[in-house]
Amino acid sequence: MGSFVSAKDPVTIAIPVKGHARIQFGADKLAAALKKAGYPVRIVKQSSIKRGKQVIVAGLWQDALVKSQSVTGRDTSLGKEGFFISGGSSTGTQSLVVVAEAPSGVLYGLLELADQVAATGVLPATIQQKDKPQMVLRGACVGVQKPYYLPGRTVYEYPYTPETFPWFYNKQLWLNYLDSLVANRMNSLYLWNGHPFASLVKLKDYPYAVEVDEATFKKNEEIYRFLTTEADKRGIWVIQMFYNIIVSKPFAEKHQIKTQDRERPIIPLIADYTRKSIAAFVAKYPNVGLMVALGEAMEGVGNDDIEWFTKTIIPGVKDGLRLLGKTEEPPIVLRAHDTDAPEVMKASTPLYKNLYTEAKYNGEALTTYTPRGPWAELHRTLAKAAPVQIENVHILANLEPFRYGSADFIQKSVQAMHTVHNGNALHLYPEASYWDWPYAADSATPRLMQIERDWIWYKAWSRYAWNCDRDRVQEVAYWGGLLASKFGTGQAAGKSVLDAYEASGEIAPKLLRRFGITDGNRQTLTLGMFMNQLINPYRFGLFTLLYNSEGPEGEMLIEYAEKDWKGQSHTGETPVQIMQEVVAHGEAAVAAIEKAAGSVTREKDEFNRLKNDMYCYRALAHCFAEKAQASLWVLRYKYSRKVSDLDSALPYLQKSVDWYSKLTDLTKGTYRYANSMQTAQRKIPIGGNDGKNKTWAELLPHYQQELATFRHNIDSLKQPASANAAPATRALLQPAAVTITSAFEGNYNMAVGQMMFTDTMAVIKNYAPELTSLNALRFTKAKQIAEGTTIQFTTQEPVELLVGFFNKKVPGVLHEPELETNASANDYGQAEVKVANGIVVTGFPAVNIHSYGFKAGTHTLTLARGAVMVLGFVKAGQMQKPYDAGLVPGVTKLELDWLFE
Repeated sequence: MGSFVSAKDPVTIAIPVKGHARIQFGADKLAAALKKAGYPVRIVKQSSIKRGKQVIVAGLWQDALVKSQSVTGRDTSLGKEGFFISGGSSTGTQSLVVVAEAPSGVLYGLLELADQVAATGVLPATIQQKDKPQMVLRGACVGVQKPYYLPGRTVYEYPYTPETFPWFYNKQLWLNYLDSLVANRMNSLYLWNGHPFASLVKLKDYPYAVEVDEATFKKNEEIYRFLTTEADKRGIWVIQMFYNIIVSKPFAEKHQIKTQDRERPIIPLIADYTRKSIAAFVAKYPNVGLMVALGEAMEGVGNDDIEWFTKTIIPGVKDGLRLLGKTEEPPIVLRAHDTDAPEVMKASTPLYKNLYTEAKYNGEALTTYTPRGPWAELHRTLAKAAPVQIENVHILANLEPFRYGSADFIQKSVQAMHTVHNGNALHLYPEASYWDWPYAADSATPRLMQIERDWIWYKAWSRYAWNCDRDRVQEVAYWGGLLASKFGTGQAAGKSVLDAYEASGEIAPKLLRRFGITDGNRQTLTLGMFMNQLINPYRFGLFTLLYNSEGPEGEMLIEYAEKDWKGQSHTGETPVQIMQEVVAHGEAAVAAIEKAAGSVTREKDEFNRLKNDMYCYRALAHCFAEKAQASLWVLRYKYSRKVSDLDSALPYLQKSVDWYSKLTDLTKGTYRYANSMQTAQRKIPIGGNDGKNKTWAELLPHYQQELATFRHNIDSLKQPASANAAPATRALLQPAAVTITSAFEGNYNMAVGQMMFTDTMAVIKNYAPELTSLNALRFTKAKQIAEGTTIQFTTQEPVELLVGFFNKKVPGVLHEPELETNASANDYGQAEVKVANGIVVTGFPAVNIHSYGFKAGTHTLTLARGAVMVLGFVKAGQMQKPYDAGLVPGVTKLELDWLFE
């Protein structure tokens, strides 16, 4: 970038008379940087200006002002966001020119110049530079949602009100956030909400649908216009996300329907309301984009998705454009979550050309920079179908609440987005506390703000979204310098802080991809896992994409133990390898942060919080490693039947609890919670109902009890009468008397040879003995597949309805409730498998039994389309402890879960 002038002569920044607001904004930022560096500065709006040493000219190539400078070197390949900076000759004959094809490019050129002035303290004497971003969209998101459900509402239903979201109306907060986005060269902002329309628009045909009062409605209009205007100044496109199918609460009450019902078919009333809501929104806020989640709040994959998108969403957008008198189609972002996005795209592109796609990078976690398998293939398919494929770094359920700043891991992840997924855009979630925006989980007073606490998270992802091919050696120097500046240390100490970030940054990804149950937010990794979740993951609804797509090829604990017993060779990344690696990472992180500690002169409180996080990560790594080793010994007992193997497991489990106790001490007084989603949707390691079990102090007694139970059961096994002990015989389930008012094809008893469908020859081949007394309901399989299954009933006491799901995803069967794709999958407590492999049916996969809980009263349960067994009602409270009945055809199975329960 050449030499620098030392004299602080006055500087003139010239911009076009009718230049875009983004050019003005960039000029203001450059002027502020120059003033801070000691330069007198003035901004002028002119059509031409005399060239000179301290003159900065900014504009578009076609602007008369730029043409007056006779600048050459136009490169149209730089696109709308690329820029060209040239000139600044110290002889005084040439101005410094910032020029681009579009206003955003000029803005970024001016910001680049401002950054150079801030870094060096002087204006470049000569410069010749051009640059452009690699990713088309580079965005972050804000969840207009809460950690808990609002009274009388369910998931995603959060009207925009000052009572629920006081921060939403804080203009200075928005300006701070937008400034942080543009400083990081972000160009999009996603607002996430289930049904925002009833807070932002009024409909002539449905005036009662608005769910905020008039004063709040006006506040919403004002803040929304303020936000979108200020965002546009900074080159930021605001995108409103919404779910389907959700209607407003007053609308639902007026028509005596539910606000959302995943199994409800598309009805004309809801389609009309939604279409008109979208049209009104597009007409009122023409510069705001829309992102549509077809799945989750409506039944996922199937023709309903295609019909809803092509006959409601797209027509609604077109209606809004007609109201505006516009023909140019703004982008609609199709979220590829719980929907067959490639099929939706095939059906939709003939109707609407400007469609973008979006899919999660590593699910709702950060696990790998080596994605593969069917999930990677989906991304590549979407990239072929749309001009923009957005890579969504979604809820980081395995990272929160500890700080994360591994520049190396993030850079490699963005490279994988390009080279493996073929993506060309980034949609970034907060690193932690998504549901608690704008606050972080730290116990600090006043509360820490996410954008300030996690500055390095946002800066790293956006830096590599702009250019992921930066030289690694130079990047180490760059981040080391930033961290040195932040904490007032020398470069070496700044590098040590980076080392700590990067060592700790490997721990949570490796732990989840090798030991986890799911990549979804139903698991909070930093709260640990129970032994049964490690030794019997399928019982807890193992999400297979975590293992076949979101990490390098390798083995689960159960696979490793079986191969080890059989003397077979191991494949890829193994549990033992990861146990060793995460412990080494934890020790390295602590050593690196301690190495820097003595040099810190600024932001000492924040440094100490960061240092504590490194100790937390070390404790977490040791805790998991010890527990995984204990699990391997327990799994060995499955084959050896030697109690000595359980004896070998015991000291490792004890050390795991000891490390968890240290983690508990480290988080007391430093964190309010581990996870910001504090509802019954969270299941692993334990349910999060009513905001409970969100701290390590709450979980520690559970792990201590697990250890005590295991020790007791080992002692019991050593008694002569219990040498070959197994779990006690389970009591018969007691049926409940209910009055069923919906149609079905009669009842049947649980017995070998019984048919559960009227139109197949499939019969029960085996079943868990405790099911003997059930009074099951027989249905027609073809009708279940075509229409779904509805059970209406009245009960005088609390009951549970047992439903048997075939445990493999084969055509024609109803899939088990899955919180990864269905946010309502635990509304009745049905998400967890209560009896795994509980029934064997000829011609079908084994059956997992789930229970749906109901209070006394009249109820209607609608199950989605697909074959499923309705096993009957039992009195509530009998299904408390899930277990695996082990009735897998051809497999002799020793149940181990009882050792810890």
